[in-house]
Amino acid sequence: MLGNLIIFLVVTAFTVFVVGFALRLVKMSEGSAKRAGKIAGIAALVLLALGLYLGLIWAPPERLMGDVYRIMYIHFPSWVGTSAGYLTAFLASVAYLKTRNMGYDYVALAAVEIGLLFNTTGLITGALWGRPTWGVYWTWDPRLTTTAIMAITFGGYLVLRAFMEDPEGRARTAALVAIIGFVNVPIVYFSVRWWRTLHQVQSSPETIDQPMVLALRTMMVAFVCLYIFLLTGRYMLARIRGEQEMQAMRLEVAGD
Repeated sequence: MLGNLIIFLVVTAFTVFVVGFALRLVKMSEGSAKRAGKIAGIAALVLLALGLYLGLIWAPPERLMGDVYRIMYIHFPSWVGTSAGYLTAFLASVAYLKTRNMGYDYVALAAVEIGLLFNTTGLITGALWGRPTWGVYWTWDPRLTTTAIMAITFGGYLVLRAFMEDPEGRARTAALVAIIGFVNVPIVYFSVRWWRTLHQVQSSPETIDQPMVLALRTMMVAFVCLYIFLLTGRYMLARIRGEQEMQAMRLEVAGD
């Protein structure tokens, strides 16, 4: 019980740090953002190499699945990255609606794109894992169905942005979509407990061999560092494009 409490507190603190960093990007200078992204990128590279070694070579085979389970070391960390992306987008969207600071819109855009990337990775690895264990690549299981709906929702977020030209109107509408779309994140998490499902419930350190736990945690941290690296770079690109767009609009208005 105490161990689970400690893990919960550590995960909560880590989540607060990651999301806090993402929202802090709005107030960072370009140089500070680049340094932070570079540090995260180096950490991600080192941890990914270590985690893949631990997961693919050092950790023992699973008792029933053998080596097939090793896809878990990509599958589960992908959902960590997905959750980080969508949570960041949710909070950045709320911040935008409150402050009308376009920087938060850029953070939300970057977070959704990266969250959707990890969402897709999770779906693909899940399908590859499902074939040898369930006998099918896909089934309309509650966990899989809600996850697919989540991906479609945030994919729609990006499509919506592509069809709207007014920056402020686009930001407001996209923020609402991100906030509504985030409702599905806890539904996905609890789906294995709320409904009968092929997908297993969440494992705990007590139900997994310790070498597997170490490898999995290493990969989780690696994916979070990768998320920060990608988010930093994508946010800076979104900010540059946004500033260019606003400048072009001002010049157009001045020309009229």
